Parts: sequence; structure tokens; C-alpha cells
Amino acid sequence: MNSATGPGRRPRGQASTIAAGAAIVLGSTVSVALNWPGQLSYDSVAQLHDGRTGHYNDWHPPVMAWMLGLADAVHPGTGLFILFDSILLFGGMLSILWIAPRVSWAAVAVAAITVALPQFVLYQGIVWKDILFADAAIAGFVLLAHAASRWASARQRWALIVAAFFLFALATLARQNGAIALAFGAIALFVIARKNHVGWRGAVVCTIGMGTAAALVVLAASLALAQRASGGSGPLGQIRLLQLYDLIGEAKADPRLRLDVLSRANPDLERLIRSDGVRLYTPARNDTLYGSTELLNEFASTSPGAIASQWWGVLVHHPLDYLGVRARVFAWTFLTPDPAGCEDWYVGVTGFPRYLHELGLERRIRPQDRALGNYANFFVGTPIFSHATYAVLASALLFVLLRRRRPADLAIASLLVCALVFTASFFAISIACDYRYLLFLDLAALAGCLYCGVT
Repeated sequence: MNSATGPGRRPRGQASTIAAGAAIVLGSTVSVALNWPGQLSYDSVAQLHDGRTGHYNDWHPPVMAWMLGLADAVHPGTGLFILFDSILLFGGMLSILWIAPRVSWAAVAVAAITVALPQFVLYQGIVWKDILFADAAIAGFVLLAHAASRWASARQRWALIVAAFFLFALATLARQNGAIALAFGAIALFVIARKNHVGWRGAVVCTIGMGTAAALVVLAASLALAQRASGGSGPLGQIRLLQLYDLIGEAKADPRLRLDVLSRANPDLERLIRSDGVRLYTPARNDTLYGSTELLNEFASTSPGAIASQWWGVLVHHPLDYLGVRARVFAWTFLTPDPAGCEDWYVGVTGFPRYLHELGLERRIRPQDRALGNYANFFVGTPIFSHATYAVLASALLFVLLRRRRPADLAIASLLVCALVFTASFFAISIACDYRYLLFLDLAALAGCLYCGVT
């Protein structure tokens, strides 16, 4: 292959490249225009309020509030934030067209169909950390694919690798389990380096160096943002809530299950778990437990150590109870069988009245929001709105890429494995079935589909 047609190069003006690029650019423009200045749920409004005031509620990763605050300072609202999200995803998709020497007409069809799906048209306009995580992670793996295809140029290679790991750091900051992206980014870099005939020592040094640098960025950012955090329970509180949710589910599934640690530490909590907790419990989400103030008050007054000890006790001595409860919760998260209860999509602006007032916002659903919602709703209940569809697609693409094993293929294969492992992690941590939690899987599979169509 000569230099004129090497990886990432093609004759200018190739019609299929122009057509595919035009489809992606048009899709991004339509998405930003229809959603501007953004669709805001309760979480979105709260994080925008945190960003504007500079004091962050650590129940959510504070990087979202910080970034919203930066964008809001330049242009009030969330418009610049959704523009940034869109640039990450649509820009990454667009750049895929320049990885291979030629773009097939099949790739044009894939690009046109992909950007017309609600995961692109609507979701990119919703101000959620799940969107930021997915877009940053996908863009990072696409940059690694470019680095793999341009390995001979040290300047381009290192610029792309550094940019990729910066995005992996951002993805890690954006979600509580976002470190999975950084881990698989490091694995991808090692495999790509070896594929490009870098020795074991060099590949290890390169991987550890970039992984450590990204981890230090995450640590430094986390410490800096923590200075403005509310000082609440944050991630530890979320773990405690997950443990309570599991214990209630286990007590409901097995009424004879003994909760001896809780009966000694707080017998009232054990009683309420078996009464109010069992009555209110559903594997679809934990929100229903807020229907019992007494249960939550007793939970808050119980030692975290006692909750954790009881949770571990069930896991060790009654693993089938634990696995059964987790399997049912994960089935709801992965399959989202109730579109309304699992919030397959969201449009409009809503939030706490005080926050809306202080931000100068009003509750609203514009005609274009209704149109977007109706468009998304058209796909609900079809394979288009099914994580299972994208898991199958990702697995099939992974098989193709691992058989072919070109350097850039390894980056996209790592993206797909990362998305599947990220999805599997919700077996252990899920407490609600909202569709957005596994959106990364959908977008990764679609990005992989475009890449395979291009290459």
C-alpha cells in the first residue's frame, strides 16, 4: 500500500466519504438545533444549579456540575454543554471516516441510519452524566484507533494517545463505574503497541505511563472538586442504599432469611424491612422505598458497619438469595420491560421550584420537545430501543474485529468489550432500570457498526 492510500488517507473528494460525512454533520446539526438549549430533568437542573453556585452535591459526580458551571458562565444555560457532548460523539463518528483508505457506500447507509436513531437525535440533547460518560469514552477509543492507524508518525501517535487518555479520565470522573473505560483504554493501548511491534517492556512502560497519568488527573480533579462538595455521604451513601435495597429484596424473596446482625443492631429496622420494605420493594427501582419515612429514618440511624456486615453475611452464607435478587434487578435494567417506569426517553425542563426560580428557568415542554418525544416513542418496544439488540450487535462485531485484528480494529474491539463489561457491572450495582444507564452499550455498538462499514 503506498503512502497516498495508507491508513487514514484517501483521494480527496471521494463521493462516498462526502456523503457519509454530510449525513453525520446533518444529524448532529438537527440534534443540537431541536434540543437547544437542552432537555433538563430534576438531576440536570440540580447539577446546573450546583455549577452556577459553585457548591456541588456529591451524590452525583461533581465534574458534571463543574462543567455545567463553566459552560453557563460563558453562555447562560446548558446549550454549550450539549454542544460539547455532541462534538464528542458526532465528531468521533465523523473522524471514523478517515481511519480507512476508502469508505464504502454501505457505510453511507449505516451513517445515515445511525444518526437518525433516538439515541443520537434526542439523547444527545439531554443533560445527563450518562451521556457525557458514553460520549467521552467512545471518543477516547476512536482516538486510539486513529493512533493505531498512524503509529509510524510519533508526533501524531502521541498527540492522539494523550487526547484519548484525557477523555478516559473525563469518562472516569463522569460516572461512578466510569473507571472501566480507563482500564480498557490502557489494555487497548498495550495490545495496539504490541501489534505495532513494540517490545514487551516498551508496551508495558507506555501503558503504565499513560494509565498512571490519567489516574493522577482523575485523583487531582476529584480532590479539587471535593473542596466545593457538600460534604454529604456521596458514594458511600450510595453503597449503603444499594445494600439496604439488596437486603429488602432478599427478605422478600426468602421470608425465612435471618437478619441476625440487624436484629441486634436495630431490631426496628429489621422489622420495617420485613414489613414496609417488603411491601414497597420492586426490582424495577429503589424509589418506591421512599414511601416509608419510618423505614428511611431507621436506616439513617443504623450504623453503616451493621448494614455492611449484614449484607456481606447474606452474600457469603446465602449466595443464591443474593444472586437471585441481583439477577431480577439486572433483568429490569438490561431489558427495561416497562417503558414508562424505566424512562426510555425524556424531554422538557423540570426540577425543584426553588432551583428553577434561581436559575431563571420555567417548567416547559415545547412543541419541538413533544415532536422529539413522539419520535422516540415510535421506537419504544422495538429492537431499536433494546439494549439486548446492541449487546448482540456488539458481540457480532467483536467477533469480526478479533478475527481481522488490524491495529485500529483492536481499539474498536476494546470499545465493544468495554461496553459489554460496563453493562455487566450493573449486575452488581443497579438500583433502577432507567434506559440511560446502559446507553453506552447502544452508542458503542453503533460506532462499531459504522467503523466496520467504513473499513
